[in-house]
Amino acid sequence: MRVVEVEAGTKLEQLLKYAGLYESGGLAKREIQAGLVKVNGAVEERRGRRLKDGDIIEAAGAKIEVKVVE
Repeated sequence: MRVVEVEAGTKLEQLLKYAGLYESGGLAKREIQAGLVKVNGAVEERRGRRLKDGDIIEAAGAKIEVKVVE
């Protein structure tokens, strides 16, 4: 599992693009809405979900731990 540092208030859709899991925000949005992304083991369909320190994201065959930096 890899750790990705993000700023406070980062949205799920932004993280997926920033981490390189999807080439575009549009693709990330479609994957989220299709139920293909999990946050802390549960399917998350809200692309605007704000991430918290320690969240575990599963998408595109990858697992990421969120590290929020101020």
